[in-house]
Amino acid sequence: MAPAPPRNRSATSSVASSKPSVKGPLHPDSFLNELTAMFERSTAKGSVWVTLKRSSLKSKVQRNKMKTAGEPIEFRCLIRATDGKKTISTSVGAKDQQRFQASYATILKAHMTSLKKRERKDRRKTTDADKKQEVSKKAPSGPKAF
Repeated sequence: MAPAPPRNRSATSSVASSKPSVKGPLHPDSFLNELTAMFERSTAKGSVWVTLKRSSLKSKVQRNKMKTAGEPIEFRCLIRATDGKKTISTSVGAKDQQRFQASYATILKAHMTSLKKRERKDRRKTTDADKKQEVSKKAPSGPKAF
């Protein structure tokens, strides 16, 4: 039996993956524009997930070297958003945080209209049912012997 030919790694990487497409970090303003577009695409059906994370954008080794050298480490806020098909991200420094947060809050408030109303049980009905169950548990089941 002849040995199998070596696999070409570039051929296997061309297979489409099920992971969402990822762009590199965007400028905060273009991130907000893309986020608005994501919310508009998902108004009828779909979800958008946004995560915020503290990050220095440096590896652990680089941070440790900076600590030992006494250099200050600038932490930033890494923000990612995905709708399952497309993923976008940006990084915001401490100087731009207030402006970005105000713009982000405006976008969230504008697109909260497509949320589903939470189904709540009527409080009176549930409390009445709970009281009835408690009374039935406390009531004796038969005659008491003294």
